[in-house]
Amino acid sequence: MFVDQVSVFVKAGDGGNGLVAYRREKYVPLGGPAGGDGGNGADVIFKVDEGLNTLMDFRYNRHFKGKRGENGMSKTQHGKNASALVVPVPPGTTVFDEDTGEVIADLLVHEQQAVIAKGGRGGRGNTRFATANNPAPAIAENGEPGQERNIKVELKVIADVGLVGFPSVGKSTFLSVVSAAKPKIADYHFTTLSPNLGVVDTSDHRSFVMADLPGLIEGASEGIGLGHQFLRHVERTRVIVHVIDMASTEGRDPYDDFVKINQELAEYDPRLMNRPQIIAANKMDMPESEENLAKFKEQLGDDYPVYKISALTREGLRDILFAIADALESIPKVTTELDDADETVVYRYQKEEAPFQITRDPDGSYVLYGTKIEKLFKMTDFQHDESAQRFSRQLRGMGVDTALRERGAKDGDIIRLLDYEFEFVE
Repeated sequence: MFVDQVSVFVKAGDGGNGLVAYRREKYVPLGGPAGGDGGNGADVIFKVDEGLNTLMDFRYNRHFKGKRGENGMSKTQHGKNASALVVPVPPGTTVFDEDTGEVIADLLVHEQQAVIAKGGRGGRGNTRFATANNPAPAIAENGEPGQERNIKVELKVIADVGLVGFPSVGKSTFLSVVSAAKPKIADYHFTTLSPNLGVVDTSDHRSFVMADLPGLIEGASEGIGLGHQFLRHVERTRVIVHVIDMASTEGRDPYDDFVKINQELAEYDPRLMNRPQIIAANKMDMPESEENLAKFKEQLGDDYPVYKISALTREGLRDILFAIADALESIPKVTTELDDADETVVYRYQKEEAPFQITRDPDGSYVLYGTKIEKLFKMTDFQHDESAQRFSRQLRGMGVDTALRERGAKDGDIIRLLDYEFEFVE
């Protein structure tokens, strides 16, 4: 089964906890703090494996979780960092954040990799908090929580040439006679439900990868028929070959077919219209095909090269394959975006997210939430009074106390943070 789109949950490993410990040796009085730091949690990394050509592995495993770092140890020993979780993906994989729509990674070439979720850093042991005023602190941090996110993984087939056209115009037959590919061929619409790839060798020893893409119908750019499942795979191709039924065996007008296909491509992504296009006038062995071709060329003009072929009798295949190979030689190999000439990185100012926000529950209690304050809370070790006091000072420094008073909080009111409750004390 060809799987080219799937939703996945990834969770990087949490950092290991820091340790509160002291040096205790017979002849070393007042040995001081000796608690080590925790190890870093595992990153979740996607890495390209050219041996894969589908996202089938994701169909059965939708959750990927990295290991947490090892806790800090006595004698100032650092906990072991967790090894990254490396997930193999096929070339042409694009990863999106489902919540924001942001593109996280676009993976194209063998062994290219990207960090999808960043592991949390290890918490600091009490050795890190020693000062002249507090030489033996009872403070340690818990490990930072690893990043977690819902992602959408899409596969866009990487092929040099994409065959496009209405259903049953002969795309699969064309691919089967010019390469060793064996696509399913039948006389009904949408025989091809997923892309078929074949390597084409010309007689002058040039080669390229050709993709027979699922049949396109009017309205595909709006999701009708196979819709975006088809159009997604056109994005990677460097040359587009229109396969058109010149015999008009289903009663459609060849020029009208060509116009509608280009319209769908333009509505899906206007940049596709910048790709070189070659027209394969197929089924030229059938009656009335010559008359239809003459009329087609009149309406088309001189904008696109037209090649007469018959995939069934193999007539004209040599010429069109040479033309495709010549066109590919003038186009650079796969890049992230074929039409992006300007690679200048533009940095824009982004307003920093508020460290906390306050709402009220129906029972009158105040609710604190926000990425920064929640991470701070999770990294605080409340088993030690000094750590709790440090957390209280951090909240005061962030302006939480003042903000609560402005919202009307009084002595004894309940404050909620995650699943925990505190009492507001003046």
